[in-house]
Amino acid sequence: MSAPTSRTYAKLVAKTPPRIVHTEKQNELYTTVLYDLTSRKMTKDEREFAAVLTLLIEDFEEKHYALPKASPIEAIVFLMDQHGLKQKDLIDVFGAPSIVSEVMNGKRDLNKAQIARLSERFHVSPELFF
Repeated sequence: MSAPTSRTYAKLVAKTPPRIVHTEKQNELYTTVLYDLTSRKMTKDEREFAAVLTLLIEDFEEKHYALPKASPIEAIVFLMDQHGLKQKDLIDVFGAPSIVSEVMNGKRDLNKAQIARLSERFHVSPELFF
């Protein structure tokens, strides 16, 4: 990506100077500006500026809204609770009640096929179970 040098980019920067985000108010401002830019067809300069704002917003949100890392079992327990499920409801994912029990009790690790089925069942990223 080449550095933008046009007057359009300069105007965007002058209107909303990009700085490291330290406050929620600043994050909300950048998010609003980014939403306004991306809600229409953007010029090259606007895309460049939107990319800068995206990096600044992501940096702030990763630091302030990062979710705690959960074990695969903790993730399954949470998802089961959110969906009102019991272990028996996951037999279709694991294949047998004994396997569900072994996984939930930490006696057996998840395999790739089970992770894929859990991901599909709960509509979440497979990464959640690693």
